Parts: sequence; structure tokens; C-alpha cells
Amino acid sequence: MSVTSAHPGPRHLCRAVTDSVTLTGRALAHWRRQPGQFVAGLLFPVLIVLMFAYLFGGALSVPGGGDYREFLLPGMLAMTVVFGIESTYVAVATDTARGVTDRFRSLPMASSAVLTGRAVADLLHGGAALAVVLACGAAIGWQWRSGAPAALAAVGLLLLLRFALICVGIHLALVLGRPESVVMLQTLVWPLGFASNAFVSPDTMPGWLAAIAAWNPLSATVAACRELFGNPGGGGGSFPAEHAIALAVAWPLLLIAVFGPLAVRRYRGLGR
Repeated sequence: MSVTSAHPGPRHLCRAVTDSVTLTGRALAHWRRQPGQFVAGLLFPVLIVLMFAYLFGGALSVPGGGDYREFLLPGMLAMTVVFGIESTYVAVATDTARGVTDRFRSLPMASSAVLTGRAVADLLHGGAALAVVLACGAAIGWQWRSGAPAALAAVGLLLLLRFALICVGIHLALVLGRPESVVMLQTLVWPLGFASNAFVSPDTMPGWLAAIAAWNPLSATVAACRELFGNPGGGGGSFPAEHAIALAVAWPLLLIAVFGPLAVRRYRGLGR
């Protein structure tokens, strides 16, 4: 069992932060020893951007008019948040299956550090991927048309969604327990991404699918980013479209509130 303070205080908090930094460094060291996987994860979204911008963009229209590349980039930034998450799921399940997590729990370290360290490392990876896609977007002519504060707010919403998906994934990885089982989670990435407004307007979809796409948490973040960046396609008459920024905050916070405690509870209950 893990050794933690019975009465959390400044000393306990300091140790939790120190342990989290140490385990974040562990995750980053794995990427440094396997740079090919890390680089491939950064370049894959760029490939998708170029494919949609130059191969499919001419056949796709923007609701209300406008340049498709500017419509596409906020959607691809949100998809970038989703891409690569499965590697974190697999890492958590692998540590659990190999007994690494049990060894961590036997050490005199904060029980939250294992999950926090993994989450912080994943956020750093997600931030790097977003920077690469933003650079790619600028290279193909995309630009934000609002001020820097609005653009930073959009990036903040993207990272908030990333953290929410991390909480969901860590919980499911701890429940499934084996890397082979977690592979099935990878198949959920594509329906989550394509059943949204990331690439096309939900108005072009059948009614039942349009409703799913409109209420997809990813769609809320995409619509909010389009609004904050000043890019086309951010409007609409539906409730989700009119309240995109509020939903882009509410959906991730709801997922974090539900799956964050579940992940911690599942972690503390391992081996019982």
C-alpha cells in the first residue's frame, strides 16, 4: 500500500508536487529514448491537415461562406487534442499489468503523483502537438482574426479538453488493466472526431447524426475555438452553437469531476 500522510498539509503538498515532477520526468524520459514515436505523434496531425486542406478542401464548403482552411484549423486543433491520447492509456495499462504501479504504491510517495505525473507529461505532449499544428496552419495561410487574449483562451480550452480526456482514459486504462484491452479505446477516437463539426458542419449530416455531432464535447470546443479565433463556421442557431464557449468549459469540467475521482479511487483500490 502507498505511504501517505494521514493529515494533508503544506509538507504533504510539497512532497506531492515533487513526486509528480519526478514521475513527469520519467514519462518524458521514455519519449526521449523513443524519439521516433514522439515525432510521429507530432507529425500525424500535420499530415491530416495537409490532406484535408489540399485534397478534400476544394470539395467542401463552409457554412455561411469563408475559407475552408480557416474553418479546418480549429477542428484539426481539437482533433490533435484527441490524437495520441491512446498512448497514455496504453502506458498506464502497461505499468499496471507489469506491476510497476504496485511498486509505486509501495513507496513513500504521494498516491496522487503517479496519475498527476502521467497527466502533466501528456499535457506537455499535447501542447507541443498544438504548437506544431498552429505552425502548419500559419504556413498554409490560416490566421486568427481576434486578439492574442482570445487566441490564448482558445488554446486553454483545447488543453482543458485534453486533460478531461486524460482523466477518462486513465480511469478506463486502470479498469481494463491490460494493454491489449486498451487498444479497443483507440477505435473510439475516430467516431469521437468525425461525428463532430471538426471537418464539416453538422447541418450536412442526417438528423440523428447531426444531433449527436452538435452535442459532442469536441464540437463545443471546435465551435468555441472558431469563435475565439474569428474563423468562419462558428455560428449557428442551435443551443450548442449559441453557447459554444460555455459548453466548451462545462463538458470538460463535467468529465473531470466524474472521471478524475473515479481514476484516483480505482488507483488506490488496485491489488485489494
